[in-house]
Amino acid sequence: MVRLSHADVVHLLMQLGIMLIMGRILAEVARKFKQPAVIGEIIAGVLLGPTVLGMIQPEWFDALFPVPSGAGTVLSGMVQVAVVMLLFIAGLEVDLHIVWQQGRQAIATSLFGLIIPFFIGFVFPYLFPEFFGIADIHARLVFALFMGTAMAISALPVIVRILMDLNMFKSRMGLLVVASAMLDDLIGWMIFSVILGMIGKGGGMSVWNTALLTLVFAGLMLTVGRGLLNRFLPWVNRKLAWPGGVLSVSLALCFFAAAFTEYIGIHAIFGAFIMGVALGDSEHFSERAKEIVHQFINNIFAPLFFVSIGLRVNFFTNFDLMLTLTIIFIAFAGKIVGAGMGTRLGGFSWKESLAAGFGMNARGAMEIILGLIALENGLINEKVFVSLVIMALVTSMTSGPLMRWSLTKR
Repeated sequence: MVRLSHADVVHLLMQLGIMLIMGRILAEVARKFKQPAVIGEIIAGVLLGPTVLGMIQPEWFDALFPVPSGAGTVLSGMVQVAVVMLLFIAGLEVDLHIVWQQGRQAIATSLFGLIIPFFIGFVFPYLFPEFFGIADIHARLVFALFMGTAMAISALPVIVRILMDLNMFKSRMGLLVVASAMLDDLIGWMIFSVILGMIGKGGGMSVWNTALLTLVFAGLMLTVGRGLLNRFLPWVNRKLAWPGGVLSVSLALCFFAAAFTEYIGIHAIFGAFIMGVALGDSEHFSERAKEIVHQFINNIFAPLFFVSIGLRVNFFTNFDLMLTLTIIFIAFAGKIVGAGMGTRLGGFSWKESLAAGFGMNARGAMEIILGLIALENGLINEKVFVSLVIMALVTSMTSGPLMRWSLTKR
């Protein structure tokens, strides 16, 4: 095992301390303005990264966050673990009972809210690859598939929070939006795993093997796996100390599932997400247990990940106004039209359908995680990544106010 030097340990601890304290301060500022904490955490990273600190005091930035080596490599590994944990708690938000209760209405809203954004997100990059910075014409199919997937996925945790703030979470429309977003995310992450296999990032397996294994793993975990967990969790609750037992076991299962999917050629985040769905759906995994896991991850690992976003790229030099506006337009048009049409077919009024479209348009953390993985795997360039991050922030910030406006307007 490689040991860090004394200087590397000091460096790593300084990095963690600065990232956590800056992330917390800016998150609290964001909350004061009734915005998600993630917005403040990303701004903290922008201030600490090449965009601000790197421009004002480049020697300070290079000293604090050098090219990954030693402490930087460990920090990078911790950020990867944070991504896996974030997808795990996103999976915990998925309640399959709500999906079954909504039945055909949820399927209709989900399909329209998935297919139309995917189609719009696919067509523009496929027809105009040069506009999106794709020089290799042969790579445009995979890039277009990624953009379609990125436009289709919503941010379930953000949507749930918005509906709770509007006192609509338990309403008929609120439950329909949540159920539809759950289905969209489940299908979207499966598609993204297949796309990674198409670009050879899946451990050497063919794309068809990757697709088949993705479906088999998800199917088994959500059927047989759920049954086994329902038998196993009561034993954990009886025999192990509370809350340490359930916290340790749930995260261990998350890491095992992530390791398995990474090994067979599907990205680790998919295993964590599906394990979260299977665990969160169990009646023996209490709301209190979920809250403990959420607090642990959201207040320690999530800030490290979102602050690290700002450390990766220069948001000024990689900002392209036309590209950003185009991606924001595609995101709004696809989700509002698609989810709105699906909700309308479910028997809701036009006002409610428009509100549902605005609600499902929130992208939040999920879009940023998707963009980061695509950037690391060479699917997108830094300009597209910056535009996706800005789009995720804009949709998250406007989703709640636009829902409120659409429901109150005459």
